Order: sequence, then structure tokens, then C-alpha cells
Amino acid sequence: MRLGRVVGTVVATRKNESLVGFKLLVLDVLDAVTGAPVGDRVVAVDDLGAGVCDTVLYVTGGGSRVTLENRSVAIDAAIVGIVDTVDIHE
Repeated sequence: MRLGRVVGTVVATRKNESLVGFKLLVLDVLDAVTGAPVGDRVVAVDDLGAGVCDTVLYVTGGGSRVTLENRSVAIDAAIVGIVDTVDIHE
């Protein structure tokens, strides 16, 4: 799992049939310790109701399809949690 912050949405009126009905969100990938954005942004499927500025947990690859009822969906990233807090103890 990785941390991300929702920074936008994607609207695609034409898309693969398996994606119909899913909300697509743009995420900044976050460093787990500092909370700062790192690397490229990610587009992830959201079925939890996350919104812009929310910090989320997301998974990528084959694990992202396991989170959905329909496991034949053509996705590579899915939001699996909306984060309340992150506490780092060093």
C-alpha cells in the first residue's frame, strides 16, 4: 500500500466498458514519512467516496483488482482507504 493525496478527478465519457460507473481520481504520491509529494501522479479507481484534498491509501498492480467485486476490471490502481491520521514514531 502507498499513501496518496487526491488532487483532481478524471472524466472520460468514452472508456472501456469495465470502467463504466467508477470514479477516477488523480493522486499525488506521498512520502510516508514527510508527507511530501514524490514522483509521478497516479490515476486510481475510487469506490469509497474520497474527495479532493483527502489523503488515501492505494494499491497498484494485480492487488488493485482484488479490491473490487468485479475482478476483471481494467485498472492498475485502486483506493482502499481514506486516511484520518498518520503518526510516525522515530
